[in-house]
Amino acid sequence: MLYDTPSPERVDAPSGSTIMLIEDDPAIELTLRRALTERGYRIISAATGAEARAWLLEVQPDLIILDLVLPDADGLVLSTTLQTSTRAPILICSARNTQVDRVLGLKLGAADFVAKPFDLDELEARIYAILRRAARSAQATAAAPSEIRIRDLVIAPSRGTVTMTNHPLHLTPTEYRLLSALATEPEAVFDRRSLTKQVWGIHDSSCDHMVDVHVGRLRAKLRSVQTDVPYVVTVRGRGFRLLGTED
Repeated sequence: MLYDTPSPERVDAPSGSTIMLIEDDPAIELTLRRALTERGYRIISAATGAEARAWLLEVQPDLIILDLVLPDADGLVLSTTLQTSTRAPILICSARNTQVDRVLGLKLGAADFVAKPFDLDELEARIYAILRRAARSAQATAAAPSEIRIRDLVIAPSRGTVTMTNHPLHLTPTEYRLLSALATEPEAVFDRRSLTKQVWGIHDSSCDHMVDVHVGRLRAKLRSVQTDVPYVVTVRGRGFRLLGTED
């Protein structure tokens, strides 16, 4: 089912939510722009990677919907580039729907992946869920201390930055949420179920492997700056914790 009419009982989007739609198919762009505008979203459209990067110099969207097949860029490569310019979550929406694309997209920090052809109600539900998670994260950030210091590791929730021994760490949004979750209780053990709930907002057993992947990437980035402290360690049979030594 492709581009069905939205159901009237859908809950409207938060006022002022801005979505950047990176889609080079004019028919799909028009359908999505009309449907999402009717639901209260502000839509900014880009048909190429270059247009998307130019828009980010002027506007910071609340969400990005990204097609993987663009005339001037591979969407997976572009997603990593966009994450250096914005902390907006990325929803990949593409007809390029192999398992490799799905897994790699999530590994690179995408918030979700929807395959074309898609049901419009399902797409809107996923958009709404992502924006709700982002809003809760923003509220938590506002209530959080200005800095979290753990030895040489400094997390600044108000700025969304992480430094190690005064060196900035360039984390994806997923890696940042994962590190922030672990930092809420240093030395406490977090199982995969609790981490998927905190990082993605839901628990799905298929996400358990993704937790392992993102922990590995986060650990590598931390150790690239300081190798003598195992900041993220595995507790065999239980999960992960920040600091300590391997069990």
